Amino acid sequence: MEAGELLKKVRKIEIKTRGLSDQIFSGEYHTAFKGKGMTFSEVREYQFGDDIRAIDWNVTARFNAPFIKVFEEERELTVMLLIDVSASKEFGTISQFKQDLVTELSAVLAFSAIQNNDKIGVIFFSNIIEKFIPPKKGKSHILRIIRELLTFEPINKGTDISEALRYFTNAIKKRSIAFVISDFMDINFNEKGEIGEEALKIANKKHDIVAIRVYDQREQEIPSIGLVKLRDAETGKFRWIDTSSKQLREHFQHYNENRAEILKKLFARCGVDATSIRTDEPYVKPLMGLFKKRESRR
Repeated sequence: MEAGELLKKVRKIEIKTRGLSDQIFSGEYHTAFKGKGMTFSEVREYQFGDDIRAIDWNVTARFNAPFIKVFEEERELTVMLLIDVSASKEFGTISQFKQDLVTELSAVLAFSAIQNNDKIGVIFFSNIIEKFIPPKKGKSHILRIIRELLTFEPINKGTDISEALRYFTNAIKKRSIAFVISDFMDINFNEKGEIGEEALKIANKKHDIVAIRVYDQREQEIPSIGLVKLRDAETGKFRWIDTSSKQLREHFQHYNENRAEILKKLFARCGVDATSIRTDEPYVKPLMGLFKKRESRR
């Protein structure tokens, strides 16, 4: 991609996603994620209506009068984007590729983070760690992330989310919020995916993991268009299928509906907030739903 064309694309994404962040997501993001961690501020005398669970018994005994600990929400968070750059991202049948959707989602989250004075970092992963961008603040940092999203070429084509989670927990020591943005087409995230579940639980115990699954309509159901030659983007293998077979189409749909349900249950068992977003549908509603669901539990 030439420099002029890249700058135009970066600017276009910035205008759209920053506008959404300023107008819609920034406030919801703050409510959903801020205040999760609390830091000690001071001790003061107990006042009527204070929570008795906050009483500092040592100070109370020393002064023979009730005192409470006062906490304030952490004003600065570290936000990490764990972005799947495996070959399956290069799929889309109606309005855009999964990669395009991931780029916009990442930009919206990044702008929402810096609006709230948070640091933002990125881990690109396939079945290896492809690139690590340490968390920083500032518009120039966000624009760098967008450029990387548009131009980055991974070395490998496979998917290993567990490896990305392990790398993240080792690389980032401070408790952080991590958005895992992927189609979750990973053998370790299926019905017998003990490895994926364990990695997710360990990461979510140390950090706050949020899963965003992106998918395309044709990954859920296929139309009847006769004999079709398909290629697995990650393995490169070809296969002929007869889409005119009703049995095949029903099996395909059932398999993918079951897979989505398995992921939903896995996220619930691990205590991970999650949402699914389709390439041909607006992402505002599912993202807002995710934020509001978190807000309602606080």
